[in-house]
Amino acid sequence: MKPPRFEYAAPTTVAEAVSLLQQHESEAKILAGGQSLMPLLNMRLTRPGLLIDLGRVAELRYLRETDGGLAIGAMTTKRTVEDSAMVKSRQPLLHAATLLIGHAQIRNRGTVGGSLAHADPAAEYPALAVAVDAQLRVVGPKGERTIAAAEFYVSYLTTALEPTEILTEVRFPALANDTGWSCAEVARRHGDFAMTGAVVTVRLGSDGRCAQSRIVLFGVGPTPLRALAAEQVVIGQKPSEKLFAQAGQRVSEAIEEPLSDVHASAEYRRYLAQVLTRRALAEAAARARGAA
Repeated sequence: MKPPRFEYAAPTTVAEAVSLLQQHESEAKILAGGQSLMPLLNMRLTRPGLLIDLGRVAELRYLRETDGGLAIGAMTTKRTVEDSAMVKSRQPLLHAATLLIGHAQIRNRGTVGGSLAHADPAAEYPALAVAVDAQLRVVGPKGERTIAAAEFYVSYLTTALEPTEILTEVRFPALANDTGWSCAEVARRHGDFAMTGAVVTVRLGSDGRCAQSRIVLFGVGPTPLRALAAEQVVIGQKPSEKLFAQAGQRVSEAIEEPLSDVHASAEYRRYLAQVLTRRALAEAAARARGAA
């Protein structure tokens, strides 16, 4: 199927893009890498009057170190992240999550900002952003503002972005040296969206007990789901298979209404969340022990 007719604009600056959004508001759609929007257009699930293509906005393509972490322009491709030695050393969790996204051709075109702003609940980047407390910078007619990742995701494919705002940058803070991490998922085939996934960090104290932990699930609800109850099971305890199994069980109990669709039932997703939490905690704890 071909997309419906639309007007096309290719601004070269963020200011120009924001001005176009302000003029057209709900009639306009932002085009980043197009990996999600183009299929929606071709299936006529969205019918914008104007596409604003950010492909020529060079100021949105960068990847640099800042305060020990990373600042990434929204139009930076996932392949750039994948190939970056800086990402691999400064934020290995981001590098690992990137390798789980689609295939090489998709990562060549897909952008960091596009994935974060599209807010697909089965995508890796939104869950990762919540797990590491990423900060998202957006620009609109009233200027700039920064939104914490935990507050950015509102519902299915819905973010805190105003209709006239553009996501311009994401900042991933550096992980502490003694922090272990894991990004685990189950998909029907390699490169598919995950049926369920888990992003986990574990930081061990000097006594070998878990001092900090983050557990964020994706693919089970309309937004990334932080498993606070399971985190409390882990914190203050010594890592063990029994402890991780208890945390997985708590995750399973805490998910109120898992997604259910043609790819997986709610019951299966609940089971996957339990298993992936246990496995990811074990992997993260092992990395933390190796780094301590």
